[in-house]
Amino acid sequence: MTNAFIAAATRRRSQYALGRNLPLSQAETTALIQEAVRQAPSSFNSQSSRAVILFGDESLKFWGFVEDALRRIVPADAFSDTKAKLDGFAAGAGTVLFYEDSAPVKALQEQFPLYADNFPIWSEHSTGMAQYAVWTALAEADIGASLQHYNPLPDAAVAAEWDIPSTWTLRAQMPFGSHEGGFGEKTFIDDATRFRVHG
Repeated sequence: MTNAFIAAATRRRSQYALGRNLPLSQAETTALIQEAVRQAPSSFNSQSSRAVILFGDESLKFWGFVEDALRRIVPADAFSDTKAKLDGFAAGAGTVLFYEDSAPVKALQEQFPLYADNFPIWSEHSTGMAQYAVWTALAEADIGASLQHYNPLPDAAVAAEWDIPSTWTLRAQMPFGSHEGGFGEKTFIDDATRFRVHG
């Protein structure tokens, strides 16, 4: 199958061996991430996804907050593996923090009460699509990334450090950087288990 989107999707993989040698400038990388989020769909065009883009020392600061939070809950004799994983994320050029803003979601709940219970669910769909859009766009630019979920452990420290609005909720973190290693083989379950086609 020859399809530009499928080709891009095929390049999107979890990269854990990250470096700081980006093929794009910081300004170009920022613009790419912003446009990917901007073009991601959302229910009723609510545009509830938010992103905080951290480079260099600011990204290191974020992973320091995560480390501090994990040290309080991970047994000391098991922390070396945790620290090694965090150091791998921190070795990248930056991190995207993905948030959802509850303000437009609540506004839609008030405007369309019949669908009120669905809007928070659709908000989660929106953030997932924004994350996938950014990840795929980065992959197309030959930038490695992975998706992490350490929230809510560092949320309070992060909110205080970068003045995050109270209506924003952290949903995921995406460390990114240059490819400093390969990928493991990606396997797929049998199509008969996953798909049903009728007609």
